[in-house]
Amino acid sequence: MSGEDLQSAWDLLKEAYQYQMGGEYDMAVELYKRSLEIHPTAEAYTYLGWTYHFQGKLEEAIALCKKAIRIDPEFGNPYNDIGAYLIEKGEYNEALPWLERALQSRRYDSYHYPHYNLGRVYRAKEMYAQARYHFEQAIKICPDYTLAKEALESIRRLVQ
Repeated sequence: MSGEDLQSAWDLLKEAYQYQMGGEYDMAVELYKRSLEIHPTAEAYTYLGWTYHFQGKLEEAIALCKKAIRIDPEFGNPYNDIGAYLIEKGEYNEALPWLERALQSRRYDSYHYPHYNLGRVYRAKEMYAQARYHFEQAIKICPDYTLAKEALESIRRLVQ
C-alpha cells in the first residue's frame, strides 16, 4: 500500500462523510465503499454502518461495525454504535456489553455517547439510579450535551 493510496482512501472517507452529513446517503455509501476498496479502515466501516443506519438497515450497520472492530478493537465508535442500534431495536440487554466496551476503548474521544446510551438502556429498564448516573457522566464529559441534559431532567421528573 503506497502512501498515495492511503491518502486517497482517507480523502474518499472525508468526502463520503460530508455527503452523509448532508443527507446524501447513496453517494456517501458509494464513496465509503470506494475508500474501503483502496484501504479498509475501522473508520470507513463504522461510518458506512452509520450511513446504513440512517437508511434503516440496522443489521447491515451492525455487521459493518463488527468488521471495524476486527480491524481495530481499540476504536470505540463501533462498540457504541452497535449498542445504539440495538437500543433502536429494543434489545436493551444485548446493548449493555457493547456500550460498556466502548467506555473501555483506548482510541475514542466521545465517551459521553456510551454514557448517554447506557442511560437510555437503564431508563428503559426502569433502573433510574443507573440511568441518572450515566446521564450525569455524559454531561460531566460534555457539558453542552443537550440530549443528556434533557434525559437527566426526564429522570428527575420520573423519580420525584
